[in-house]
Amino acid sequence: MEKSLRKYFPIFALPALICFTISFLIPMVWGAVLSFCSFTNITNAEFVGLSNYVRAFTIDNYFTSAFWFTLAFAVVTVITINILAFALALMLTRGIPGTNALRTIFFMPNLIGGIVLGWIWQMILNGFLAYYEETLLSDASYGFWGLVILMNWQNVGYMMVIYIAAIQNIPAEMLEAASIDGANGRTALFRIIIPSVMPSITICLFLTTTNGFKLYDQNLALTNGAPNHGTEMLALNIFNTFYSRVGFEGVGQAKAVIFTLLVASIALLQLFMTRRKEVES
Repeated sequence: MEKSLRKYFPIFALPALICFTISFLIPMVWGAVLSFCSFTNITNAEFVGLSNYVRAFTIDNYFTSAFWFTLAFAVVTVITINILAFALALMLTRGIPGTNALRTIFFMPNLIGGIVLGWIWQMILNGFLAYYEETLLSDASYGFWGLVILMNWQNVGYMMVIYIAAIQNIPAEMLEAASIDGANGRTALFRIIIPSVMPSITICLFLTTTNGFKLYDQNLALTNGAPNHGTEMLALNIFNTFYSRVGFEGVGQAKAVIFTLLVASIALLQLFMTRRKEVES
């Protein structure tokens, strides 16, 4: 059986490999090449060296502010989403009445598109701030926390499902033995439950980290970077640079390459650190 699988593996893998090469690998390589060029389309690209990368950090200073805004947003959302999701997972694995209904309700926001969520929360938050004669665009801090609330509302339920699956896989005998030995709830949480679900924590941290940095459609719908680019995140900044500024296509492409390397580096660092915790646990 194993020999047959090895024999036919290239045949089954070839269609997926072709699709991956055409739709991902080739565009990624072309994008990296174009980041060193001045162009309006791929037929008139002219090599300019590192000029686009220099301009990304000098002429267009909003890229730096977008980075710090995105970094702060990612840190806050990673912490809040995972804490809330894990707390809900603990609550909904206690056998309380209506558990299945509550799981469905908490998960449902993840099924709504980002643009729609942005418009919904824009109306909700502007309605609340109107009481204080303010709007989301009055101050960048309002937009920041509005995005944090939106991101939590959309993603907590999804991460909760992952944590629930991990908690349910913990052997009941292990928790019973700990209880017999006199372990209280706090001890069981930090000595048994959390170490046992470390693989799921790794997954959830990875997903929330990458989602936090890649956020685009919710940012576009909720604030569109206003006021004065104060709530503009990296993905929106790259889009605006590439499509809204004549002669900045190469700069936008350079930003995209920097963005890709940045997110990949942070995600790999996070995976490395949390997987070490899995081994220690």
